[in-house]
Amino acid sequence: MKGDPPADRAAATGQYEHGDGRVESDPAAPVLPANGFTNDDLRPVPVARRTWTTYNFLALWVGMAHNIPSWTLASGLVALGMDWKQAVLTIALANLVVLIPMLLTGHAGTKYGIPFPVFARASFGLRGANLPALLRAAVACAWFGIQTWIGGEGIFLLAGKLLGESWRTAAEFGGHPWTQWLSFLLFWLIEMAVIARGMETLRRFENWAAPFVIVGALALLAWITVKAGGFGPLLDQPSRLGWGGDFWKVFFPALMGMIGFWSTLALNIPDFTRFGGSQRAQIRGQALGLPTTMTLFALLSVLVTSGSQAVYGEPVWDPIALAAKMESPVGILFALLTVLVATLSVNIAANVVSPAYDLANLLPRLITFRTGALITGVIGIALFPWKLISDPHVYIFTWLGLVGGLLGTVAGVLIADYWALRRTRLLPAELYRPHGAYWYTAGWNWRAVAALATGGVLAVGGSYGGPFPADGLLPVLKPLADYGWAVGFATSFALYLVLSRGTGRRRR
Repeated sequence: MKGDPPADRAAATGQYEHGDGRVESDPAAPVLPANGFTNDDLRPVPVARRTWTTYNFLALWVGMAHNIPSWTLASGLVALGMDWKQAVLTIALANLVVLIPMLLTGHAGTKYGIPFPVFARASFGLRGANLPALLRAAVACAWFGIQTWIGGEGIFLLAGKLLGESWRTAAEFGGHPWTQWLSFLLFWLIEMAVIARGMETLRRFENWAAPFVIVGALALLAWITVKAGGFGPLLDQPSRLGWGGDFWKVFFPALMGMIGFWSTLALNIPDFTRFGGSQRAQIRGQALGLPTTMTLFALLSVLVTSGSQAVYGEPVWDPIALAAKMESPVGILFALLTVLVATLSVNIAANVVSPAYDLANLLPRLITFRTGALITGVIGIALFPWKLISDPHVYIFTWLGLVGGLLGTVAGVLIADYWALRRTRLLPAELYRPHGAYWYTAGWNWRAVAALATGGVLAVGGSYGGPFPADGLLPVLKPLADYGWAVGFATSFALYLVLSRGTGRRRR
């Protein structure tokens, strides 16, 4: 079929391939039927509406990477004994690694205009795709709660600087002042208002949010540099780990944790690349946006924190707490606006878009993109996010490592199926049709489920520390726990190919 004329291929497959490789349904083909697997939010985006440029993807990543947890990643690594150079190196390497699956899964979004849960149907089956989709949605809901709590904390601290001591010392409820809970709710309402306006509003928001946040971060650096008269002793502080065995014991689990930070987007990046104007646009935009931004942001956080040590006698890693030390009302208001924009930018793009599509995929007839976004907001609050980030060790090793291990298994299956087995060839209409090419057994592909389960057990079965036993959940697997993402990805990738051998699915 590869040598057939375009018209013949369209007639045979019900789809049309443009000269740049992007595929859409043949205009003469029947419209995708309304059924339990289709709604307007899940259907392929027509090529005419795939308009995102390199700048749009670059701005998306700048907006997502410039957030408070990204800023404090280096602090978590320094707290574990690294010096600033080791911390920045670890973050840079992790983002170069996670960029690879990001580009590989993103290819399907741009080529076929489909979101992540629909893409997962090719490997997991029309019903089975709900398994990785809901796994990804659960992680996103937790991240949404974390980021919302951080955004609310920014409002609480900086507003308290303007409104006086009574705001910060208000009567407590649930261990926090009621004014902090009010700030949390206010930030949540702002997020819901933005996302309710849809993906096009998100694209426009990211376009101006990205440069604004960069300016805000540089302004913070300029302020602390002037105040300190230079940078403090943090840059000269030696590593407590050195470069020997002690360092490598921390480096590998830390690296997996840093990979886990964006392993979520390595799965659902098709939710964004489905709007891509070309493969070149999404590849260049992501390659320019993710590793460079994360590395420079980590370096910027180290420089600002070093200046804070020179001024205040101790490092202040939290930019919100540092901004609260300003005396100028104008400076505080600008810092507050920057925190709000930065946190809104990442939380809506990274943690609302995915579960909104994932929940819509579960019940397309009942849940739209907007309904899914609202459900995400409610679940994010119910997960008590303030507890997840209270301890750097638990945050990096347990939370990020566990997330990375589980999601790495999903990425392994998706990439093995799409690239190794199918050679990027899909039949988009069949992704929505019960009893079609991707129905497998009652809508489930047991090979994908088996690969995911096996990879997941090996990746996270030995988890230890924090809420887990010191010897690991499964002591025999504890040595693998520090390499969770890599173990999960490699295991599921290889096992899926072995189980799929001889099934004859290459031709589809």
